[in-house]
Amino acid sequence: MARRRGRLAPALAALLLAGCATAPSYDLLIRHGTVHDGSGGAPFVGDVAVAGDRIAYVGPHAPGTARKVIDATGKAVAPGFINILSWATESLLIDGRGLSDLRQGVTLEVMGEGSSMGPLTPAMAKALAAQQEEGLGYPVRWTTLGGYLDHVAAGGIAPNIASFIGAATAREMVLGDAAIDPDPAQIEAMRGVVRRAMDEGAMGVASALIYPPGTFAKTPELVALAGAAAECGGVYATHLRSEGDRFLESVDEAIGIGRAADVPVHYYHLKVGGRDNWPKMATAIARIEAARQSGLRVSADVYPYIASGTGLDASMPPWLFDGGMEAGIARLQDPATRRRAIADMQGKGDWENVLRMAGPDKATIAGVRTAALQPLIGRTLADIARERGVSPEEAAIDLVVADRGRVDTIYETMSEDNLRAALGWPFTGIASDAPAIAAEGAFLNSRVHPRTYGSFARILGHYARDEKSFPLAEAVRRMSGLPAAILGLADRGLLRAGHHADIVLFGPATIADHADFTDPHRYATGVTDVFVNGIAALADGKPTGAASGRVVRGRGWHACPAR
Repeated sequence: MARRRGRLAPALAALLLAGCATAPSYDLLIRHGTVHDGSGGAPFVGDVAVAGDRIAYVGPHAPGTARKVIDATGKAVAPGFINILSWATESLLIDGRGLSDLRQGVTLEVMGEGSSMGPLTPAMAKALAAQQEEGLGYPVRWTTLGGYLDHVAAGGIAPNIASFIGAATAREMVLGDAAIDPDPAQIEAMRGVVRRAMDEGAMGVASALIYPPGTFAKTPELVALAGAAAECGGVYATHLRSEGDRFLESVDEAIGIGRAADVPVHYYHLKVGGRDNWPKMATAIARIEAARQSGLRVSADVYPYIASGTGLDASMPPWLFDGGMEAGIARLQDPATRRRAIADMQGKGDWENVLRMAGPDKATIAGVRTAALQPLIGRTLADIARERGVSPEEAAIDLVVADRGRVDTIYETMSEDNLRAALGWPFTGIASDAPAIAAEGAFLNSRVHPRTYGSFARILGHYARDEKSFPLAEAVRRMSGLPAAILGLADRGLLRAGHHADIVLFGPATIADHADFTDPHRYATGVTDVFVNGIAALADGKPTGAASGRVVRGRGWHACPAR
């Protein structure tokens, strides 16, 4: 017997060693959570395991042990949310935590609507430095888009970052701020700007066609730039030329650009403003869906509020800003030019007048650059005009001149029914269209739009849970799997083995937005833990301060050199 035991002992030891060798050991193990994998499929109770910066296991029960274990019983476990229209461009340079978004589970900020933080000429860099708000300044130490992204990441950030190349930025690199039509050589130079940005990792090219100098671009120019992005695997994203009187024509223009350039089209903040225009939304969605059915890749995003946020300058005729903001302000010093601008603002011109759509009593000042104008924040333009004894249009001009900038304003122009219609289209994602800031310090000097603190939590809590607009799994897809697919990100947006470990844990019954138009600097609640590339950025509801974020680059990275 002793001899037989001697033969079995080594075999048993070998089996035990083999078992230990095959049992995985993880850095993080999230157990017993309700897993929403980002595909929109049915959730299940199970485990998610992480090794390094990647997901190692997703399923009913992860084998092995981990250095850190989280019991997620009763919580939803989801892919980190992708903010496909973010204005964290400057805020992350000042505070890399991005708390307003981090506390909602956002792990990727995608920037570049219309204008991007690079590339920059010396004049563009000077203008960028000049437009900074008091108390929120930063040095401009880059000249390219890739250089900007690397600079932000090197400063230490919680979320990942990505960017489009702005169509207006490409135009300004070649033409400056002038309202001129490019010749063929200049078009080719602009295409070269786009291709270089794509080679540096841009997601595509993005236009914002109500803001100078972007508004000066005609359709053929946009087709050329979108085509350059398409050659590098990119997307054409657009803030439409009109979200009001010419909304349907602008929807069609974007579809036409997509077809002509053979490029996917993404509609930023799909909305229509002005009561007379509200019935157009159903027709727009039908046209967009028809384009998709015909083979064009089309998508959209929304922020879940019926008031928009932009500048007072958006209520002024574009010709004023031929040459840039300073040129426009200089023109407004001339009484005859000012009278002409006011007449245009009070008429019904061929440009997007957001103030006319909202009305001065529905236009609230939200942010200024200069301390002297701070007392006006939270007041309507109608109230300010009455106090000063001038027309609302003249008051708007006075404020832009005094602030030497856009003067951030909230305009009530949209309808809840149209928002629900946009959310009802399955290819509509979610965005904030806002910076990622902290409810502290100089950030508190602006009365920001509540979408800054609440967009993602509002979808999960108000629309999915309370209103039952769609299942929670579908809400998660709109924020993760869908935007990842739109951008062509192969290893983010889903809870899958091998994907980057961007993960959010939240309470389905407790997640809620709290920011409103009266008190917008209020964090959402219900998100308890956020992991970015496997690193805890939010733990037990508290930011860790970890520099967990990285640059996420598009498919043209290092594969699309300028010709």
